[in-house]
Amino acid sequence: MQYSTQLNQDLFPLISKEVSNEIKMGDDNLLVEITVDILIVDDVPENIRLLSSILADHGYPTRKATNGVMALRAVKSIEPTLILLDIRMPKMSGYEICKQLKSNPKTAHIPIIFLSATNEIEDKAKAFKVGGADYITKPFYVEEVLARITHQIKIITAHKTILQLKQQIEQQV
Repeated sequence: MQYSTQLNQDLFPLISKEVSNEIKMGDDNLLVEITVDILIVDDVPENIRLLSSILADHGYPTRKATNGVMALRAVKSIEPTLILLDIRMPKMSGYEICKQLKSNPKTAHIPIIFLSATNEIEDKAKAFKVGGADYITKPFYVEEVLARITHQIKIITAHKTILQLKQQIEQQV
């Protein structure tokens, strides 16, 4: 799925799934597009199926991994736009996977939304400490999952827009 956005008076608008908007800057057009690819990592197949179904119903393509090794391979193979990552998994926890990804300059920028059955403040604090961008508790609520994913996509798009604007300014100077 591709998303485009334009710069407006509020700095960054809502991302439109269907409309490509252009930014006019002098004589140059600035169009920021991202292709969304979400990696779901959970050792419980039912959770993966549920999240995949929710996201597919809203036009988001997904890939799946049921353990840490598969997740790291999937990221190395094709870099996802963002990762939904279960915390408690056998052999390698979500925290460990996140630490590995955040310690690698090639993958450090990928936002990770942690998934957990616990609502303990210590788990949430640790998730953010190791580099998580957000946290969703189970059971999943469709509106919350979609809102948090959309929020991360807006941040990614805003960052890319800023980088493009910076490049244009540097070229003009």
